[in-house]
Amino acid sequence: CLFCNLLIFSVCCGETGIKTFHDRYIDNGVLDFLLKEREEGRIRNLGWSFHGSVEVFDYLLSLDVKWDFVQIQMNYVDWRHASKRNVNAEYLYGELSKRGIPVVIMEPLLGGRLSKLNDHLVARLKQRRPENSVASWAFRFAGTYPDVLCVLSGMTYMEHLQDNLRTYSPLEPLNDEEKEFLEETAQLMLQFPTIPCNDCKYCMPCPYGLDIPAILVHYNKCVNEGNVPKSSQDENYRRARRAFLIGYDRSVPKLRQASRCTGCDQCSPHCPQRIDIPKELHRIDAYVEQLKQETL
Repeated sequence: CLFCNLLIFSVCCGETGIKTFHDRYIDNGVLDFLLKEREEGRIRNLGWSFHGSVEVFDYLLSLDVKWDFVQIQMNYVDWRHASKRNVNAEYLYGELSKRGIPVVIMEPLLGGRLSKLNDHLVARLKQRRPENSVASWAFRFAGTYPDVLCVLSGMTYMEHLQDNLRTYSPLEPLNDEEKEFLEETAQLMLQFPTIPCNDCKYCMPCPYGLDIPAILVHYNKCVNEGNVPKSSQDENYRRARRAFLIGYDRSVPKLRQASRCTGCDQCSPHCPQRIDIPKELHRIDAYVEQLKQETL
């Protein structure tokens, strides 16, 4: 990252953990090279982006290396409820803070999901701060902690930039009661069976042409909007069925839908959230067929 004089290397070591880290960075001399470059002044700040296990995280912190920063996934859901084999941000931040290592935050909106909550949760947040966006709660959470160096927001539109400026200029840190309020919100959010996809697109391209992120994002959107009926006896079954199927065809071209998945599993190893992607695609495809055939 030349504009801020940071060099970030990714630590995503999968199942093999410390051995993979040694293969990638120690045994081939890469880490020694980076440390030498920092000593020579060509790298001003050296740190790493973490996607892995507690074992690897703790190991890197135990090395006799001065880290200038570490990038972690941190938001008010992952603080105590990290999904799959991710690590709770409360632990990650705490270990970095103890060592005085500045923190760069990725996924403050959990892949956008914390800006697109279901109507019940939106109403819950709006009741407290009617003038503020849903996303601003997540950004305030990320910016509240004193050792945070930078929050990566992933802005797309001018409105996002404007909302971020309103949130951070100046930042109003969360108080303890608001932190507890967001913890309760996270617990309510987890009652909805969404797939922990952050739409990062690391799983792409699919060799068989599927638009994996679009499929998972559509499913999550329908869950949050109450358009995933469990039975034909549900009160809003007809409306929800129509919304799911029409939205699916509009969001994902037919030749890129879940029905095309062969189960090759080239995607799963690249997923930072450790989603069993073929399993989820087959489940969604089976559900779509049930909706089409009206066999729920």
